[in-house]
Amino acid sequence: MTRPTTHILRLLKWGRILARHGALRGIEKDRNTPPQVKRLCRIARLGTIQPKVPDYAGAFREIGSAAIKLGQTLATRPDLVGEEAAHNLLTLQDSLPPEKFERIYDEIDHSLNKPAAELFEYVDPEPVGAASIAQVHRARTTDGRDVAVKVLRPGIREQFARDIETYEWAAAHLEALGGEAARLRPQLVIANLKRWTLRELDLRREAASASELKEAMAAVEGYHIPAIDWDRTSGRVLTLEWVDGIKISDVEALKAAGHDTGKLAEKLVLTFLRQAISEGFFHADMHQGNLFVRPDGSIVAIDFGIMGRINRQARLWLAEILYGLTTGNYRRVAEIHFEAQYVPSYHNVDEFATALRAVGEPTRGKPVSELSVGQMLDSLFAITRDFDMQTQPHLLLLQKTMVMVEGVATSLNPAINMWDVAAPYVGEWIRGELGPEAALADGLRDRMKTLALIPDLIKRLDDQLPKKGGAPPPPPLPEIALVWEKRRSGLHWRYIVIAAAAFGLGAMAMAWMK
Repeated sequence: MTRPTTHILRLLKWGRILARHGALRGIEKDRNTPPQVKRLCRIARLGTIQPKVPDYAGAFREIGSAAIKLGQTLATRPDLVGEEAAHNLLTLQDSLPPEKFERIYDEIDHSLNKPAAELFEYVDPEPVGAASIAQVHRARTTDGRDVAVKVLRPGIREQFARDIETYEWAAAHLEALGGEAARLRPQLVIANLKRWTLRELDLRREAASASELKEAMAAVEGYHIPAIDWDRTSGRVLTLEWVDGIKISDVEALKAAGHDTGKLAEKLVLTFLRQAISEGFFHADMHQGNLFVRPDGSIVAIDFGIMGRINRQARLWLAEILYGLTTGNYRRVAEIHFEAQYVPSYHNVDEFATALRAVGEPTRGKPVSELSVGQMLDSLFAITRDFDMQTQPHLLLLQKTMVMVEGVATSLNPAINMWDVAAPYVGEWIRGELGPEAALADGLRDRMKTLALIPDLIKRLDDQLPKKGGAPPPPPLPEIALVWEKRRSGLHWRYIVIAAAAFGLGAMAMAWMK
């Protein structure tokens, strides 16, 4: 167990970095920031020279790899960090200077079931990509196949474990302040970030995710997932099929090669909807660096460290919400929010429907160049406080990916209307899932399951009611002793003062985990 003093020292360091980049200013001005945090933010920036324009991305980049991942998540939450900060964080690329090749090769040599020389004819010393967690090198196997080899940075697992433990400690203290901080549930957000990160740090899990998505999307024409070389894959090394193609971000090169960028944009949107709504398993890191276009026009996705899952009931609600917003059926969208228990039952459904109408009507029929899905999401989150909606951490990955997909699609076709592209697919899926045939099949299947579970249902009736909402059960949270609780048990008062001050210095990072 890490001592509180260790967390304090880390937060001191991070707080000063944030202050030097002017990244505490927004927290101080936010009316929802707890007064204690505002005061300590002012202390944190004493003696620092702050730029006129805050550089949030630069601050997170300087803090380290875990902060980069956190910053990318916060870029999708302008309702929490403000539009200025969110826009700046969108420039936060998951890239760092590459690790020395000797250390990378040593990882390959010791992480597989055979020495590297017996598995690879050569490994190119120059990486084709260097991210915060791993870097990728082109290689050729001893049986003559061109492959990409992804290798974890040495020591990265240990670094992430240290940083996230401090995030948990700070989030527990922030949530204990109550009020807005408690509603936004920073501890649950950190728990989800931890789960995503641990999954990303096990390259066998990434390989399995790629394999699962490849099977799920096998019938989709024009979308390709590289094959995994399981004999050359371990927890620290991932080997997969090499892909030749044009980066989807290079629009001019795509046009020069004869590709229809408008069709590529539509294909990308529909592919994402197929994954999220039909399969409930989606690639959650669909930024421009992870998408390529092959000569035949097919889109190739890489980097499956971050994947999202949505259960069937949540997908039904999500599809109905999207379809209701596109067709103007705000009453049904409001009802779904109450059914999913995203909005507490003491609020009025009709009032919530009116609030949704105020968000949805200005966006209908307009291209992304005028008003985007991202902006609609921002507006939707803006009304959450009025209706006491708690943060839903299980939906953060979906929101993040929607914004990413919109950004890539817009770069390919600035005039694309995301709703027009999505509505036919979503409508068809809803009819398939909620139509008479589907309802009959679901009814028969549910009745058979119920008959088989009658003995257990009788014993657990109290667990079946009331009906569960749209959010999955929260994961267990670590038990963290608060410093003010230690004070009551006789801890020296000077330690408390230092702890409170240090917590404030890291407050912005933790407050943004809302």
